[in-house]
Amino acid sequence: MNTKVNIAGIEFKNPVMTASGTFGSGMEYSEFVDLNALGAVVTKGVANVPWPGNPTPRVAEVYGGMLNAIGLQNPGIDVFIERDIPFLKQYDTKIIVNVCGKTIKEYLEVVERLADTDVDMLEINVSCPNVKEGAIAFGQKADCLSEITSAIKKVAKQPIIMKLSPNVTDITEMAMAAEAAGADAISLINTLTGMKIDINRRTFVLANKTGGMSGPAIKPVAVRMVYECARKVKIPIIGMGGITTAEDALEFLMAGATAVAVGAANFINPYATRDILEGIQAYLTQNKIAGINEIIGCVK
Repeated sequence: MNTKVNIAGIEFKNPVMTASGTFGSGMEYSEFVDLNALGAVVTKGVANVPWPGNPTPRVAEVYGGMLNAIGLQNPGIDVFIERDIPFLKQYDTKIIVNVCGKTIKEYLEVVERLADTDVDMLEINVSCPNVKEGAIAFGQKADCLSEITSAIKKVAKQPIIMKLSPNVTDITEMAMAAEAAGADAISLINTLTGMKIDINRRTFVLANKTGGMSGPAIKPVAVRMVYECARKVKIPIIGMGGITTAEDALEFLMAGATAVAVGAANFINPYATRDILEGIQAYLTQNKIAGINEIIGCVK
């Protein structure tokens, strides 16, 4: 069976990859999962300088998932280039680097540093707070999304994926803005903004008050948004949001995603990516489907 998919001219051996922020750069999971088997490893967000992240507590369990307010803690681009890229290059998998920043200039600094490195694609996290817009995320206003997409495309040597926030009125408007500005692909959805209150302490569970919700509970929202965007744009979509089983992943593919990313499931099952890939392969075999592309976008 043929499980290969193509995104912006890059061929992936299969459509299963990790979701940024849930898999580090693969080191922590490499003793559980054969990274060679994955379509790609999507790294944790990388900024131009080290970010300490938010104060603790910054993770909380909720019904059907979890909240996190890590604050994109990361060691910065220098350490990433020196340590993480060489580690990932040991494996036969594609490398997608998630890029974050608080101003367009900060994003561009990271993109320019990565231009001459041996990574395959860049995923741009536009859910970061735009400090020049009063901390409104780059991905929450179409004009801001267009501006940052266009600026990055001018300097990027690798294809770029714009990672869209679901915390908007119309996700298709954002998808079309990214496409019009030159994005090579889009990924969605990032986390939904949520909150949890400790009724005994009468205060917020997270020090940041709010956090991003991920996990199985958000999957129906994510599938719907992927389906809507697939009908509006021609560029490939990487679907994510609550994928824990092969059945979940297949829903995203049938809705129009070319590939899928597994996130929160890694925390409860470190073998999740392997299990999901094997489940997709079993589905294709059982249904006598010769190739994965036969089911991508099959639900109209």
